[in-house]
Amino acid sequence: MTIKMNDSHIVSIAQLREFLKVTQSIEFKSVSKKEKYQWIDNHLTKFKYFSLRKKDRVIVRKYVMRTTGMSKSQITRIIAKKKKTGKVWLGSTARHRFARIYTASDIARLIETDNAHQRLSGPATKTILQREYGKFGKQGYMEIRNISISHIYNLRETRQYRSHTMTVKKTCPVKNSIGQRRKPEPNGEPGSLRVDTVHQGDYGKQKGVYHVNITDEVTQWEIVGCVEKISEYYLKPLLEDLIAQFPFKIVSFHSDNGSEFINKVVAKLLNKLLIQQTKSRARHCNDNALAECKNGAIVRKHMGYVHIPKRFAPQVNQFYKDHLNVYLNFHRPCGFATIITDKKGKQKKVYRQKDYQTPFDKLMSLPNADRFLKEGNTFIQLKRIALAQSDNECARELQKAKENLFKNFKHIPQEMMEFTTFISGSYVD
Repeated sequence: MTIKMNDSHIVSIAQLREFLKVTQSIEFKSVSKKEKYQWIDNHLTKFKYFSLRKKDRVIVRKYVMRTTGMSKSQITRIIAKKKKTGKVWLGSTARHRFARIYTASDIARLIETDNAHQRLSGPATKTILQREYGKFGKQGYMEIRNISISHIYNLRETRQYRSHTMTVKKTCPVKNSIGQRRKPEPNGEPGSLRVDTVHQGDYGKQKGVYHVNITDEVTQWEIVGCVEKISEYYLKPLLEDLIAQFPFKIVSFHSDNGSEFINKVVAKLLNKLLIQQTKSRARHCNDNALAECKNGAIVRKHMGYVHIPKRFAPQVNQFYKDHLNVYLNFHRPCGFATIITDKKGKQKKVYRQKDYQTPFDKLMSLPNADRFLKEGNTFIQLKRIALAQSDNECARELQKAKENLFKNFKHIPQEMMEFTTFISGSYVD
């Protein structure tokens, strides 16, 4: 049954807006293509489309799209034609088309063959099609037996083939609602953390320890921890401890898309601490570049690449907490780039001598830095830690503590240990 719609009573934009609200689940169909184009032409003229405001034009476009069933791009082309010529009409020039040789039944024979043989190469498939007709007398293969090898691949891209074949499977993207996929924007304020993990190698079938490296983007304040495994059971208490070691308030927590951080346990922890969680975007390798850089410059430099058994994770973590983290944030200068923009707008990062500061000095140099500190922390307390030792004294104490730590790893051959401690800047007697 066909019902014709009479919309002559609709004469205002407000009526169009109400019409769109009440007809969301209704599907319209035109009698013919020619009538559809004529209807569009009449209504663009009726509502004086080109003299409307932008938001009213959107309403008219949605109304035309809803009633005609045409896409946004089609309506855009029709409106452009109306603006250029003053009228909308259906073109009568038929587009030239080559005669179709292989029908749907021929494609069905190809689908049947590929499903049976799990999609062989083009030459092998053509041989089978020829044998089905020539050797086994299957009349349904009379036309497709003469197909060219290249056209077999063309037919494999058709909608009919892709919807019925068992050898083509679309990639199923991983959908995980935890974390927002974007690059953090700290706006010059501390509290935007970048986090990554570093594995300390395998020894046979035994896994080594995992280092968790967290760095603030603005101040480069860095806290490193160590854990036996990167499972949720081990990571939750470690992350709580590492985040608590930062003297300032934490706003965001950014990681790559690894499951060690993108899981419900970490999400619940960050939500409890009112910390926003973000994750790296696809094809944007620089989203977590700061953490990757610190992995090599800090963790690998001090711990090397030799396997450390997971039973030593508590000792390594205590070494980080007592010595390495203090050294990194109060006694090791970091480079903070100055961005220079030329006349063409191209930006260049330059590292000058005055741009090198410790993370603590960088934190103090921020405007109104006191407002970023956690409750109970003061710069007087932090200065007391910074001035307790000179830079060289803290570094020598760090090296001594690291030597004592490495002496516990008796399973490592001595020549490997000497190489590891050499490249990490430590010297073992």
